[in-house]
Amino acid sequence: MHISSCKLACMKPMSCHEQEHPELAAAMSNNGFDWLEDSISFLAGDVDIAGGYGWWSNPAEAQQDDIGSVVAQTLSPPAPQPTTSSPLAHASPNIAYPPVSSPSETSSKKRKSPAHKASNNSVSNQRRRAEQDRPGAGGGKKGGSKGGGAGSDRDTRWAEQLLNPCAAAVEAGNLSRAQHLFYVLGELASFSGDANHRLVAHGLHALSRRLPAAVGTAAAASVRVPPCECPTPAFAGAEPRLFRASLIRFHEVSPWFALPNALANAAIAQAAARGAAEPRPLHVVDLGVSHGVQWPTLLESLTRLPGGRAPPSVRLTVAGPTATPPAPFSASPPGYDFSPHLLRYAKSINLHLAISRAGSLDSVHGFAAAGEALVVCLQFRLGHAAADERADILSKVRGLNPELVVLSELDAGGDGTAAGEFTARLELLWRFLESTSAAFKGRDGEERRLLEAEAGTSVTADAAGEGRDAWRERMAAAGFEEAAFGGEAVESARSLLRKYDGGWEMSASGAAGAVALRWKGQPVSFCSLWRPACSG
Repeated sequence: MHISSCKLACMKPMSCHEQEHPELAAAMSNNGFDWLEDSISFLAGDVDIAGGYGWWSNPAEAQQDDIGSVVAQTLSPPAPQPTTSSPLAHASPNIAYPPVSSPSETSSKKRKSPAHKASNNSVSNQRRRAEQDRPGAGGGKKGGSKGGGAGSDRDTRWAEQLLNPCAAAVEAGNLSRAQHLFYVLGELASFSGDANHRLVAHGLHALSRRLPAAVGTAAAASVRVPPCECPTPAFAGAEPRLFRASLIRFHEVSPWFALPNALANAAIAQAAARGAAEPRPLHVVDLGVSHGVQWPTLLESLTRLPGGRAPPSVRLTVAGPTATPPAPFSASPPGYDFSPHLLRYAKSINLHLAISRAGSLDSVHGFAAAGEALVVCLQFRLGHAAADERADILSKVRGLNPELVVLSELDAGGDGTAAGEFTARLELLWRFLESTSAAFKGRDGEERRLLEAEAGTSVTADAAGEGRDAWRERMAAAGFEEAAFGGEAVESARSLLRKYDGGWEMSASGAAGAVALRWKGQPVSFCSLWRPACSG
């Protein structure tokens, strides 16, 4: 069967090189940018993220069937084809398509799909309502399927069915196969539309960067890679007001970072109230990605500790992005500084706060003081570090002799091969993109695009990912033993999670273990507590 580029184009929204730079006017409004009040209020009151999922109820079945046909034909075993003058037809005989044309020629053949905002899962809305009160689910009550990513929705995740074979072809040096798949992926990639099209765009970008290292510069030059640069500015290059608004909005509509932050805050407050007869100064070392959004709720909770146990002073030492290897969401744009806002808020609640910044973990020693309760909050900063870098950083954290370490990381581990690690990170990015679609109710916008563009950088990582069990072994090797969250902290986290889409759920592994966050039954991240192991 002949599948033209026009047919591929009509099945998707505007392709990567057709994207225009959207205006920032809506995101740059003067209203709603007081991050301090917003970051407190979304936890203090119910976040209204319910509402209709009408965008999800129109699955565009004809479009889905066409894409399924393309996937099936693309991945089918090679079959004899008539002789053609196209060199690519010889390289990839299982699908017939015209020679690769220039970007301008290809662009002129494409048109925007009217159904580009439709979801792939036509029954997810009913499943949300049916399972919203399932005992022990821990998820929200506002619609959301608990169907696991390995189950009912696997058939609709066609992007991975094309990206993973392309990654395998790249790693195997199969240039004709890679060229063929690059062509098909280029026709389906778009940074707007549903999660499949967006996943293709991010995956294609990652594979194009991987190609020279896998096959060599000379061989890579022979492969025509479709242009697919993300039109959204880099996370660390965004305008500071948009950067701040995006972080706050993401915490309001998604528990991806909000739930681990809430668990960390509960554990830190508990550590501050524990121990000596008299309250002690509290020192928190921030090795995270919250960029200040996490801390107002902690400060407020400290003032409400029973029995007058509020610490006499709080020091927040922020370890900058250079303190760990680069990781998604770790860097902030020039000109962004949350310190003045946080200091003002601390003063308004009569809490003495000092904020310092450390370029490395070694310099944190200069801010430590005797008699204080030292807590290290290490969140989502080590997952993209190499194994020896992870060990070195944890050794330095152990050298600080903290009373408590909060470790939050993505729960994703591959098989150690380049293609296997790509598959694992691609699955995790799918969960981010699909859950973000649900969080923003399918609406596109500058805030969502900024967050997704940063999450998409995770697919390009070279370091092997690790699951929760591997992190447990790593922490034990660094001289830590696992501690338990208090029952009140876990129940508060469950209550918070109910404010989000019902596809989210969490589980606590008992008296000593991490709290896991899942999307539709599939692992996303975990939050765990650690104390220095007793010697001898």
